[in-house]
Amino acid sequence: MDHNILIIIVLSAIIFISPLISQLIKVPTTPIEIILGSIASTIVVFHSNHLFDVVAELGFLYLMFLVGLEVDLKKLLKVQPHILKKSLLYIALLYGLSIIASFYFGLSKIFMVILPLISIGLLAILKKEYGNQKWITLSLTAGLIGEIVSIIVLTTVSAGLEFGVGFEFYKTLFILAVVFVLMIVFYKLFHTLIWWHPQIKTLLMPKDDTLNQDIRLSMAIFFLMIATMVYLHLEVAFGAFVAGTFIATFFEHNKDLPHKLEQFGFGFLVPLFFISIGASFNLASIFEDNLLTVAFEITIAMILIRFLSSLVFYKEFGNLRSTTLFALSHSMPLTLLIAVATLAFNSNSIDRFYYYAFILASILEVLICMITIRVINQLHEDKKRVVK
Repeated sequence: MDHNILIIIVLSAIIFISPLISQLIKVPTTPIEIILGSIASTIVVFHSNHLFDVVAELGFLYLMFLVGLEVDLKKLLKVQPHILKKSLLYIALLYGLSIIASFYFGLSKIFMVILPLISIGLLAILKKEYGNQKWITLSLTAGLIGEIVSIIVLTTVSAGLEFGVGFEFYKTLFILAVVFVLMIVFYKLFHTLIWWHPQIKTLLMPKDDTLNQDIRLSMAIFFLMIATMVYLHLEVAFGAFVAGTFIATFFEHNKDLPHKLEQFGFGFLVPLFFISIGASFNLASIFEDNLLTVAFEITIAMILIRFLSSLVFYKEFGNLRSTTLFALSHSMPLTLLIAVATLAFNSNSIDRFYYYAFILASILEVLICMITIRVINQLHEDKKRVVK
């Protein structure tokens, strides 16, 4: 059988069976896709395939676009001042503790970037399962701010890894700053324009849309921002994130659009990215000396610094249970962890051992945190039933 045909068949099988396994064992689909991709690669199904690599890269960019869809700047600007201050303090503590831990244990500087990463992608699963509990609401608010900071850090680190700390690096940071200023100016102008002429939104995205104009416009903005980032030599993932944020902020009248875009992404493009990550992970390496131990230590460190930092919200929650759940919900930065680890590995900032350790840690974090959150909630529900 032709090798390319075999790849297509295996990819189709993994995409199809991953959600079925997810439902069976009550674990998010993403870790399963990574594990199945690794298994497929181990039995010599995957080799270097340019088309697969390109589609997987597009899947990553689309995932960052979906992450941006979760950020409505209008809602973010309405956050209560004391919550905003505590969120910023929480994020500052994350980075502070990461820097201290990295220096104390003599770790690579990349750990200062990776340990405090926040990604709220999996929070959607928690919200769907546990509803609008206070710890989830605050987790989303603080997580949005944290994710924006993480994206900025990702862009900065990407420039540093590509150019080193020199003229090109500072030039990239200057361009990034200019882009931020222009984005703010554009936001103000466009916000004013649609305030005076609200019909513009429905003109661009009609309510009675029989031509899928909403998706077409979304994809146009998505690729336009990617092209802009490529031209400016900035991190392309940042452009994808900004495109998603723009859609979420200015076209909130189309309630079905995020769902439609997610269905396409998580049904096809995004799984290919996670399968490719699994394919880059040699399953046999799990048995290497200390790999599991190091991955577990990274997992515990990321959970611990989030728990310590989340204590700033203790008065908001009034109990240790909700504070712990808040910390656990931010301890699964799966997407960004893999993205930064991949950038670091490709630039030779970390070796293959630590690359595998970070991939393994990203899976362990999801499994440990999801199971722990479920156990804590179940114990709380059982306690309430006993009291009644």
